[in-house]
Amino acid sequence: STYFLLFLYFITHIIMASETQTQRLRVFFLPYCTAGHMIPLVDTARVFAQNGVDVTIVTTAANAVIFQKPIDGDANAGNRIRVHVLQFPSAQVGLPDGVENFQSATSMEMGGLVHTGFKLLRDPMERLFREARPDCLVTDMFFPWTADVAAELGIPRIIFRVSSYFERCVNHSLRLHEPHKLTDSYVVSIPGLPHRVELLRSQISDWIQKRDDEFALLMDSVRDSEPKSYGAIFNSFRELEGPYEDHYRNVVGMKSWSVGPIFLWDRVKIERYNFAGGRGVREEQGMILSWLSSKQRNSVLYMGFGTLTRFHETQLAEMAHGLESSGHPFIWVVWKNDNEGADQAQTALPNGFEERMRETQKGLVIKGWAPQKLILDHPSVGGMVTQCGWNSVLEGLTAGVPMMTWPLFAEQFNNERLLTDVLGVGVSVGVKQWRLYNFGEERKEEVVKREQIAEAVAELMGGGEEAEERRKRVKTLAHEAKKALESEGSSRANLASLINELKAWKSGKSTSGYNNQAI
Repeated sequence: STYFLLFLYFITHIIMASETQTQRLRVFFLPYCTAGHMIPLVDTARVFAQNGVDVTIVTTAANAVIFQKPIDGDANAGNRIRVHVLQFPSAQVGLPDGVENFQSATSMEMGGLVHTGFKLLRDPMERLFREARPDCLVTDMFFPWTADVAAELGIPRIIFRVSSYFERCVNHSLRLHEPHKLTDSYVVSIPGLPHRVELLRSQISDWIQKRDDEFALLMDSVRDSEPKSYGAIFNSFRELEGPYEDHYRNVVGMKSWSVGPIFLWDRVKIERYNFAGGRGVREEQGMILSWLSSKQRNSVLYMGFGTLTRFHETQLAEMAHGLESSGHPFIWVVWKNDNEGADQAQTALPNGFEERMRETQKGLVIKGWAPQKLILDHPSVGGMVTQCGWNSVLEGLTAGVPMMTWPLFAEQFNNERLLTDVLGVGVSVGVKQWRLYNFGEERKEEVVKREQIAEAVAELMGGGEEAEERRKRVKTLAHEAKKALESEGSSRANLASLINELKAWKSGKSTSGYNNQAI
């Protein structure tokens, strides 16, 4: 009868829906507690969900607030994506409530306690993974223990790499060959790479040279977890780093997928993340765009140092004088801690500087967070000062903007060499000393003088033949970045390949197991 046929239809529909849910690939993403790591990993999770994967992002309450709104928007659009919130052990580590990432920390001690808090979350995270039984873990490099948990559960663990293939290959060579120990020279040549690469001895990170502090031990465990992992995802693209992608697979010996630039994927917009402390950043965008539109094409220099970089007032003063004397209009983003309030912000600029810039319309000083990608995409912007953090580098490259490099810590000196010596799209300001992460405390650290700054700005923004060649090269890379995300593009194909491989593994068709090093 008709009723019986309808009954069969509904039963069949329910069974098929249940089977689809069972067969759907379920991936858990675990981001680290700083913006430069969190944003690209959350973006990647969103892209996975947009491509049919069931996604869970595991984090703490204060970090979930940063990206909950766009995640809810993705879920309402029909993507299977959610945030699983764990309680951060604030009292246990001695932190105020709500301080759960490096952006909200105001000292080295607080930053260390944030990291300690995430170390203490290992047990509840492991319990979650054992109970939920995902098909795959995609975790930040700073969760090396997830390789062992994934092995125990018999599932793949994929490392999410927040920097370039180039920096990973340089560090692998430094650890393997230790060229800095084989010569007394101030200039150290890095062996075995596709290009000639040199670093000053003082630009090699402490965790490679000293190897005896807690962070060096953490980096050792990060390195040791690599061969135990299924592979690595890079926020890069084949046309940018092809020789180093091959080197990573063939020499380092790891499977990898370049799927970037992540922020160029459909509907993923990093400006939507709430790193502004609820200050209504979008209200400032009209003013910024109006200011930019009053300037000539390619005339404006943008200077921003990411969410983690702090400078003491001595260096801030040199920056101010260097920018002013360069004669080029500029936008300068100066870090400010919203938790302290505007009056206590670390914005100790020279007396009268901001007033002169406002009156002459030569400079725009933004205190706090700024819509960097929006600014870089404006045709008036002709150059960018960057600390060489990988996210900022990618934003500069995809906007087609040549860069003045001002590296400070972490892997930033490696990325500087990629920009200046390999890609030929950067001008170095001349920083010689790798330093520890600094919250703005006054230390005996290198100060880049105003004359150096003005000279580098002139070289970057000038009209000579070398400057024009830099602009052409970076425009070509910007075009290639967009092509990588087109329907037949390399990054889109790599993501599809990875998802299909994980689906095949889930259905038992893969014979390679979870320890999947490249041959």
